[in-house]
Amino acid sequence: MAKKRILSGMRPTGKLHLGHLAGALNNWIKLQDEYDCYFMVADWHALMSEYENPENIKANILDNVVDWLSCGINPDKSVIFIQSEVPEHLELFFILSLITPLGLLERCPTYKEQLREISNRNLSTYGFLGYPVLQAADILLYKADSVPVGEDQLPHLELTRQIVRKFNHLYPVKKENVFPEPKALLTETPRLMGLDGRKMSKSYNNYIALSEEPEVIRKKIQNMFTDPERIRLTDPGHPHKCNVFSYYSVFFPEMKPETEKRCSKSAIGCTDCKKELAAKIIGLLAPIQENRNALLKDKKRLLDILSAGKIKASSVASKTISEVKELLKI
Repeated sequence: MAKKRILSGMRPTGKLHLGHLAGALNNWIKLQDEYDCYFMVADWHALMSEYENPENIKANILDNVVDWLSCGINPDKSVIFIQSEVPEHLELFFILSLITPLGLLERCPTYKEQLREISNRNLSTYGFLGYPVLQAADILLYKADSVPVGEDQLPHLELTRQIVRKFNHLYPVKKENVFPEPKALLTETPRLMGLDGRKMSKSYNNYIALSEEPEVIRKKIQNMFTDPERIRLTDPGHPHKCNVFSYYSVFFPEMKPETEKRCSKSAIGCTDCKKELAAKIIGLLAPIQENRNALLKDKKRLLDILSAGKIKASSVASKTISEVKELLKI
């Protein structure tokens, strides 16, 4: 029986960090053994918000893919490709935009959230309003059965499903519809805040990159936001109010009970707790960084992987767009 297909991607807007590892990459690594996986570097999506300063996108693409491979994304199991190298993404984006009501896009929670949060860029553009339609095109181009999402992303996936229903109604076929309605593959995304307790973001400079040097990691963790109610070493800690403890919960759950006990009973101070966390994070990233250094020395292999991914993705995408054009009589 053929594996079901999924499509997922990341925008190359900067270096990948621990939030990407916890929120997506660890899950992708598991999924590639169960599904036919298409993992996309979403550079068109990056350009939608970075169009005023696009000069770093190209470098970020290769840097991000190196991190994917270093973490365990396997090109023998998954198709790894760059969105802009498969022109059918924009073709299908345009076709779907013709049938998508403006009201659907203006009510999209992601769109409204981004307008609120990203104040240092002008996102009041036609292109950014259509961001969810391009995402729908990404998913539908590969006829993905499922899409790995957290609960907060369900409204967006429902928008894709609405577009599918509209398309299938306007352009019915006798046998099987061109596009299946993609299902949500609900994934538990660990809550990992930035080093200062805010959302982890490149804009806030409150992240630890997967490629960060050990000394930088130690310094960043030493400056982390901790339990605001613990003033003195002898004060009992409140682990569940401490951002440092949340990192233990996400990455080192086996240490969580003992760390919680030591903190709440004043058996360890915040400074020493952060030193221990830094050592654990450095150890966690060491094999990833070792893989990364090896890959960076073999750029040809990296480009070969992306070239092979482009060929596989293009093969599926061209077939889908041909079916769509036949329905549209163009």
